Amino acid sequence: MPLYLDFNATTPVDPRVLAEMVRVYEEEYGNASSRTHRFGQRAGQLVETARGQIAGLLAVDKNEVIFTSGATESNNLAILGLAKWGARENRRHILATSIEHKAVLEPLAYLQKCGFEIELVPVPSSGRVDPEEVIRRVRPDTLLVTVMHANNETGVIQPVHEIGKALAGTDVYFHVDAAQTAGKLVAELQDLQYDLLSVSSHKMYGPQGIGALIVRRKGYRRPPLQPIMYGGGQEGGLRPGTLPVALIAGFGKAATIARAEHKQWLSKCMAIKRSILDQLNAVEYQLNGDPAYQMANCLNVSFLGVDSEALMLAIQDEIAISNGSACTSADYKPSHVLVAMGLSQERIESAVRLSWGPAVDPSLTIQPLISFVKNAMWK
Repeated sequence: MPLYLDFNATTPVDPRVLAEMVRVYEEEYGNASSRTHRFGQRAGQLVETARGQIAGLLAVDKNEVIFTSGATESNNLAILGLAKWGARENRRHILATSIEHKAVLEPLAYLQKCGFEIELVPVPSSGRVDPEEVIRRVRPDTLLVTVMHANNETGVIQPVHEIGKALAGTDVYFHVDAAQTAGKLVAELQDLQYDLLSVSSHKMYGPQGIGALIVRRKGYRRPPLQPIMYGGGQEGGLRPGTLPVALIAGFGKAATIARAEHKQWLSKCMAIKRSILDQLNAVEYQLNGDPAYQMANCLNVSFLGVDSEALMLAIQDEIAISNGSACTSADYKPSHVLVAMGLSQERIESAVRLSWGPAVDPSLTIQPLISFVKNAMWK
């Protein structure tokens, strides 16, 4: 099996999570909305237990946890669901950074076509937005500020604490995409001030296909979200559809494990990072993103003169990594994150991302990558 170093794309499911999901699939097959018999009642209890486990990880009230299919849907619900109210109130100005995930940028692009004013705050070459630049652009008609907690490509942690503190007490809503940090930066998220928070199970060793939007309440008031799908009253009317009980149970188990083991996650990931950096010293490389603010489990590096696509294909049977570009079979576009950071085309085209978790052996070798880079540079 190749060495898997693409944890920012998705993490392997923790065996303890998988065991819980298998148990639920085998034993608890009721519909959580069917309250007239024991099967549905037990399924509903499992959902509420998991809701409490996720709430415990994030230090929120369990009634603030709205289950979705993942962070992409959570982001869409936060942005589009709030925009319906904003349009009625004539508050159509939204702020975001230029390095947000496409699951944020594309809903914003849609809203721009609908008459909203979308302002993207530029980000310097460090990959970290200036919080004062964000706050300075807030206006009386600003509806929402949305900033990711950590960038999925560079791993750079954004100053969401400073932004959240500055917006607290105002009528501007603050949304944070925490897909890359939930279950990892536990204390930081518990202390964060926000109105809406997107999290994903499969980025924290849970199953794919389940996530949550945290909708904070201030007293008896919560953000005036409107659903973006219709057809049922589940999740407080915000997210209709039959709840996937086994996926939710797995998500809850992953949250419980993360809450108990996040400190070990940090120490193990830092050990792996040191090992990778030591091995990278054998070649010339440039680190993309400010290392002072980078996640413990991620590196984005450029090997000038080396085509990242060729590198990934050459070593795919030995090491699984990704690059700093989004590619489709019909189109090639450079990474919008690295472009927004103002990096050169050569640096962008030679960028790769390595991301890992505690299951990776700290004595790992990335020699196939090193050998390819050396050979490419010598040609």
